[in-house]
Amino acid sequence: MNPRPNLLLITSDQQHWTTLGILNSKIKTPNLDRLAKMGANFNRAYCPNPTCTPTRASIITGMYPSAHGAYTLGTKLPENIPTLGDHLRKVGYRSTLIGKAHFQPLKSTDESPSLESYPTLRDLNFWSSFNDKHTPWYGFDHCELTRNHGDEGHVGQHYALWLEEQGLHNWREYFQIRSDNVQESSTDASLAPPIKDGPAYGWRSDMTWELPEELHYTTWTGKRTIHAIKEAHSNNQPFFIWSSYHDPHPPYCIPEPWASMYDPDDMEIGSYIENEFDHMPPPHQLTRNDQNDFAPFNQDGWGNHGYHPHIGVTEEHLKKSQAIYYGMISFMDHWIGQTLDTLEELGILDNTLIVFTSDHGHFIGQHGLVAKGPFHYEDVIKVPFIVAWNNHMPAQDHRNDIQSLVDIAPTFLDAVGIKTPLNMQGESQLSSWLKTSEPSRDHAIIENHHQAGEHVHLRTLVTDRYKLTVYRNKPWGELFDLQEDPYETRNRFADPDYAPVRSQMMAEMIQADLNREPAPMPRIAPA
Repeated sequence: MNPRPNLLLITSDQQHWTTLGILNSKIKTPNLDRLAKMGANFNRAYCPNPTCTPTRASIITGMYPSAHGAYTLGTKLPENIPTLGDHLRKVGYRSTLIGKAHFQPLKSTDESPSLESYPTLRDLNFWSSFNDKHTPWYGFDHCELTRNHGDEGHVGQHYALWLEEQGLHNWREYFQIRSDNVQESSTDASLAPPIKDGPAYGWRSDMTWELPEELHYTTWTGKRTIHAIKEAHSNNQPFFIWSSYHDPHPPYCIPEPWASMYDPDDMEIGSYIENEFDHMPPPHQLTRNDQNDFAPFNQDGWGNHGYHPHIGVTEEHLKKSQAIYYGMISFMDHWIGQTLDTLEELGILDNTLIVFTSDHGHFIGQHGLVAKGPFHYEDVIKVPFIVAWNNHMPAQDHRNDIQSLVDIAPTFLDAVGIKTPLNMQGESQLSSWLKTSEPSRDHAIIENHHQAGEHVHLRTLVTDRYKLTVYRNKPWGELFDLQEDPYETRNRFADPDYAPVRSQMMAEMIQADLNREPAPMPRIAPA
């Protein structure tokens, strides 16, 4: 057994915090439940930004998006930012990423080149030699990547290589590769995908995907995670492995038997409560309009990723979507179980600190919203969060301590005996997880700066009872009393009865912002 613990981070993508069997009888997640029984489930864990790239970059840097630079989708985490893997490699750890990275955008420019862009995304010759020429990459000694969700067209990289190794040479036919994706073209005709109009072969109206279960990227992620664990163990090398699953991020499609695992009629979906937006900022109110009233906001980024009217989505469609969404989670749960079995079989479960979480949450009807967007309700900023270190921490524990994903990197470093680097803004939660001290975090900060304009630039402070959201250069704001109003239907920002609370929360937000200011180096001289 290695003297230092192995570190296993398992993440999903866009998973609502309640979609665990231990919290929700409608869904079956026996292996995540099993993981929680070995340690603790935290009911109040928050992402630093409710979109993929910013939070994923925060996980490996221990920094907030406003500090590490990848502040929104379509931006890039600079390669020179120190990461968790960089620090672990110095003390002998093998650092591996399997699955989704999304540290870089789909478009590459001379000023900001991206390896996760076209045509590189589909250049299988490039990816076949990637680990020989381009690692460590963001601190990872070894990467196996794919970018897509469901049957969308952004598929390629190591997953496409694996599909061909399995004999599926026509893998492109199972994905939505459309003629309007002009950036997918390649100067090499052998790399160019077939061009189609309309849905790809694998898509059906009932959301059942014809790609075989054994060739799905969830299977690939699970199998390659297990291979990475076995390889590190055989070399007697401590490991940090990020097992990065892509689901249950839309589009909602999954192979059988998972597609029919849940009955849509059994699903309980969220809904808009009449007049709940009466005192909310203008962008919330516009989601109740089926006209193109979002046009003034589109130039500043409100035109996609949830920043559009939502009222055209039917209850029937939402229930079917949720049934598929649950099936996607249960499929992932199956492979998480296979991973836990492997740790047990190798005799290293007790020496492996495991964290399961998601990069952000999900709307499926709550407040009349779907998917994600700049609306900092609990549904989209809270995430599932399970910590397990078998026989090292109290088991079967349910906690309401506030957690932030920005703390994962410093906590993992603490677990292996490395002091938190000065540039990291997160704080180690190790003693809190092990219950050798009181919780050290009493708040969470969530950022959202979707575009250079002002409309999508907001910040939220969550404390034990209250949540305050402010908007850059706007009179708008949100204040929710989570104790009295857990479903967040009554905005108290302009309520005179809550004026003292608003003032106190404003002061706390300022202090929280000051306290997270990094100091990249200690002061070593008077001048």
